[in-house]
Order: sequence, then structure tokens, then C-alpha cells
Amino acid sequence: MKAALYEQFKGSVNLCTVADPLPGETGAVLKVEATGICRSDWHGWMGHDKDIMLPHVPGHELAGIVVAVGKQVKSWKPGDRVTVPFVCGCGSCEQCESGNHQVCDNQTQPGFTHWGSYAEYVRIDCADTNLVALPESIDFVTAASLGCRFATSFRAVVAQGNVAPGKWVAVHGCGGVGLSAVMIAAAFDAHVIAIDIDDEVLEMATKSGATATINARLSSSVVDEVRSISGGGVHLSLDALGTTETCTNSISNLRKRGRHIQVGLMAGEDYHPAVPMELVIGNELELIGSHGMQAFEYGKMLQMIESGKLRPDKLVRQTVSLERAAQTLGNPADLQVPGVTVINQF
Repeated sequence: MKAALYEQFKGSVNLCTVADPLPGETGAVLKVEATGICRSDWHGWMGHDKDIMLPHVPGHELAGIVVAVGKQVKSWKPGDRVTVPFVCGCGSCEQCESGNHQVCDNQTQPGFTHWGSYAEYVRIDCADTNLVALPESIDFVTAASLGCRFATSFRAVVAQGNVAPGKWVAVHGCGGVGLSAVMIAAAFDAHVIAIDIDDEVLEMATKSGATATINARLSSSVVDEVRSISGGGVHLSLDALGTTETCTNSISNLRKRGRHIQVGLMAGEDYHPAVPMELVIGNELELIGSHGMQAFEYGKMLQMIESGKLRPDKLVRQTVSLERAAQTLGNPADLQVPGVTVINQF
């Protein structure tokens, strides 16, 4: 098969012909029809993820068609249209047995623990636990945008954030994760404040349902602006970027007993950010992490997409070839547009 492969961190990414993957006893092989380009792929290429073994093929947001299954797979067959969470559970550990596949003790992640979907084919482990049936009404490009950013945001806002109608929500950083969070919170009739440093991105956030926007580059105090707009602070705030500044602002702009959800990955100098713990204690704030979404929880999200209540397709701003994605992995700004970019040409 054709795949985008790098042999050293921060090294060149080349299109190569490599062996097709095999499903194993409990897995499946998918023909990749579309796969998202995510900042996490860049983190992997930089060497920020300890699971990656070189040489490596990135890619973890995907949708495609089952072409082979292992002998123990019961629920899937060749020809099935599917997508998959970026965190795949084993189905049998303590976490999975409690329904928390997203923090599986033995989790696998295509594009990190093994070769990913910047390729014509990809292996998915424990297929019966991790594959998600894709309705005919949802195309592959839209589905590829779900597995990391949109599904992660859905669980962060709905399950972890406990969003509710009329509540105030702040979203710090409006990349793919942040814009998804804006759209999802708005779909649940919350009042959403979107924060970013790019006016074009903020315009897209408004179109996605934001009640108000703040350009952090121009603001003298993001926290004060959020508090002013929301009448004293938001009930729910998400750091969808992952920096010390956005994390601190997200915690600081909460009203008493508010809830901060950390979605953006921390790396480099931001890996261990300082936290305003005096506010956490004095205002009884909640700090919660969010890490993907279980395959069996996709149903409500897919129903809202089919009904038109959620429109992740509106966040997909461009599609590119695998070759173009490989050329730009080390410099994501070369493909930078507001919203989501998806590979659909292999």
C-alpha cells in the first residue's frame, strides 16, 4: 500500500510503498476513504508522544470501509462503512468494563501506538469494541472529522461539561476542537463565548453558534471580558488549545462552582502549567480532563448530525491529497485554514 512515512522525529515525510496491514485475531483492516489532519499528528512527528516507534505512519481521524476482519470478530464484515474513535479500548480491562474505553489501560491509537491512517489501509484493534457503523447519510470526509476533534469535543461539552440550556460557556482556542465545542454547546442552547487570536476564525465561530467573540490578541484582559459578557463568569469553560495562558484564563473566567475542561494537549514549556489553585479552592471550581469518546457513545452525536442539529461538515474547509499532507506535516501552517482539513485523495 501507499503510505506517508517518517524514519526520524522532525525528519522528512515520504510517500512509500509498504506492506498492507493484517487484522490479527480480533482486529479489522479498513480501506481509508478519508482521514483528518490534526495538530496531534504534528506532536507525534515532533517526538512528543512516547508511544511512537520509528519508522512511523501518522493519522488517527479516519473513516473507511472494512476489507478484512480477524477470526474472532463477530459484528463486522467486509463492505461495512465505519469510523472509529482515536482511542481504541481493549474491551476487557477494568476501565473498559466500567464503560470508560477512552482511558483503557491497554489502549491502542492508530497513528501513535501503531501505524495510522495516512495510508491506503489501516489496522484497527479489537474491532468489536471500537468500530462505529457509519450511516449512509454521513459522507466519509465528514466522518473523518469526528474521530478526534468533534467526538472529543462532544464528550467534553456534554458528558464532562454537563452543558445545559441557558448556561454560559467559554471556549479558549477555536481550532478544530474549539469550533466543534462552540457548535456543540450552541446546539444544546448554551450561550457561547469564543476566544481566539484570528478574526477569520472568530467569524467562523459566530457562524457556528457563538453568542459573543473575543480576540485575545487585542484584549487587555480576556478574563475580564468573559466575566463582563457573561455577567460574572461562565458556568463551563474549555481550554481547547493547550497553553499555560489559555488554561489559566479558562480557570480564571469561571463563576463560583464553575467547571473547567482541559481538552487541548499540553507540550513543551506548557507541559506542566501553573494553576491558579487559590481560585479553585476559594470558588470550589472543578478541573476535569477529557480524552476522546467511547465508540458505544457515538449514537447520540450521529443522530444529531443526521437530524441537522449538528453540522460538522460546515467545519471542513479543505480537502487535500496524501502527498500534500506528507509535504506539510512538519510545517502545519502551510495548510492552515480556519476549521478542519481532511485527506481524501490517496
